[in-house]
Amino acid sequence: MEIRSQSVDGIVVVTLVGELDSRTAPIAQAQLIPLCQPDSKILLDVSRVEYMSSAGLRLMLLLYRQTSNVQGQIVLTGLSEDMKDWAITGFLTFFRTYDTRDEGLQALQLE
Repeated sequence: MEIRSQSVDGIVVVTLVGELDSRTAPIAQAQLIPLCQPDSKILLDVSRVEYMSSAGLRLMLLLYRQTSNVQGQIVLTGLSEDMKDWAITGFLTFFRTYDTRDEGLQALQLE
């Protein structure tokens, strides 16, 4: 798992690359949770995630909760078709999702 982050107009843009599973989720958690600051705006680009296990889903929910607890915002971009199937479980109701990074950035900038 590779995690790249950059700031774009006050928005933290995080790109995940590789597999997010029980082996890599703790590493990702250690790097991502500190980003959940008061009033933070986080765009999580998962377009290059090849596989996400239930450990990855737990991490996504943890990020959502941590961000919400400090009145921050988090959006997901680049969901694969498999990830879009999570809608059946209700998982995606926690997140605003956008097809592209640009769409996600625009939505966060408007708020």
